Amino acid sequence: MLIQPLDPSQTPHPYPPAPQPRTPPTQPSMVYVYEQTRWEYKVLLKDADEQPASEADLNALGADGWELAGVGSIAGRTQFYFKRPRR
Repeated sequence: MLIQPLDPSQTPHPYPPAPQPRTPPTQPSMVYVYEQTRWEYKVLLKDADEQPASEADLNALGADGWELAGVGSIAGRTQFYFKRPRR
């Protein structure tokens, strides 16, 4: 029987390459830009003897970008405070 020494740089049965871990596709970085919001305000006054503000009135203001921010009542007058980002 003939035994031949193996060359260390060669292996008789090479192992298959190890599987590489799958990396999920990367998403681009998110960039947030914050700007200070500038507001404009509107006050709607209604006297006690007047018709109260109707849904149609409030919806019209909302369609124009106004948001109801508060309601107050002083001496029989109702005040509606609206705000929206300055245009």
